[in-house]
Amino acid sequence: MVISELDQEKIEQLAGNVFGHLNGTMVIAMIWLGERLGFYKAMRGAGPMSTQTLAEKMGLSERWVREWVHGQVAAGYINYDGNSQFELTNEAAAVLADEMNPAFSIGGIHHIPKLLGDILFRIPECFRTGMGLTYDELGAEAAIGVEGFFAPWFRNSLVAVALPALTGVVEKLVAGARVADIGCGTGLALLEMAKAYPKSEYHGYELSQHALKRANENLQNTGFKNVSFHNVRDEQLPADSSHDFILTFDCIHDMAHPTEAINAIRKAIKPDGTWFIADIHCGADLNENLKIDNPWLPMLYGFSVLSCMSSSLSEPGGEGLGAVGFSSAVAERMTAEAGFTQFRSLDFEHPLNDYYEVRP
Repeated sequence: MVISELDQEKIEQLAGNVFGHLNGTMVIAMIWLGERLGFYKAMRGAGPMSTQTLAEKMGLSERWVREWVHGQVAAGYINYDGNSQFELTNEAAAVLADEMNPAFSIGGIHHIPKLLGDILFRIPECFRTGMGLTYDELGAEAAIGVEGFFAPWFRNSLVAVALPALTGVVEKLVAGARVADIGCGTGLALLEMAKAYPKSEYHGYELSQHALKRANENLQNTGFKNVSFHNVRDEQLPADSSHDFILTFDCIHDMAHPTEAINAIRKAIKPDGTWFIADIHCGADLNENLKIDNPWLPMLYGFSVLSCMSSSLSEPGGEGLGAVGFSSAVAERMTAEAGFTQFRSLDFEHPLNDYYEVRP
């Protein structure tokens, strides 16, 4: 095909897309540096300042600080008065510096450098062999990154908004219930619940050694005696119908054997118990995903290749659901096949997740 036969307008659009995504990658790298070095917290509430003042405050080289600040101005995260004064607004601080704010958005980028570095270089071999990388092979950064990504919702919405929307769950938690969080990560969801409902008993089950280590560190910082974490390799979920409430937050699609996990949950839950699922908002296939017009779809497929699908293919016979593989239709079908009879979708206006209440 000669060049004259190509649609030049389409070529320019696609080339622009490449540079647009490269631009975003570089901005994320600078945001990572801003969080790692403490720029945003140092500027939060400090008012306008020069790069020299900021550098002295942080004990850093002014020339390096200046280049970083100028880039953040260009990206729209730092205000510039046109006369050498720079400011992180209260709105930007809510997104970039306040970990307790629901708008805080940068916790999940903690592990991006490793994903785009060491892990990315290992992924071509996964394409050749069909086997993915375990969650722990992503490093301790992954556990911290996932914690940072979901922490604002756990802190602001789980107890205050989500649990009251579930049928009869709050009443059981107040009275004293047995709760299990499968794929509990670093344990924040359970710790928030334990703080709100101290009469209940909480058990977190997790595969990742990095996540378990951090979960126990988080637990030690609270002093709670009614929370415990279990390595699922050694202590599996009891199949004794003893649990009033079971949680799975954004982990079913990562599992190598989600069908086995769902069957185990069915055996562990009481006849009148509740299973609360959070998982990625997506369609059942590519056609449905494109119809949804989800602006985060390219990001989700990327995370799937580097992390989610990789994890779900890291064991022989892995089902390989991937980040966009556990849609509402798939969730309803798989839970029904395990013996659950009630499935209800809930809308908490989360930008990435769907939520389901499932009962025996």
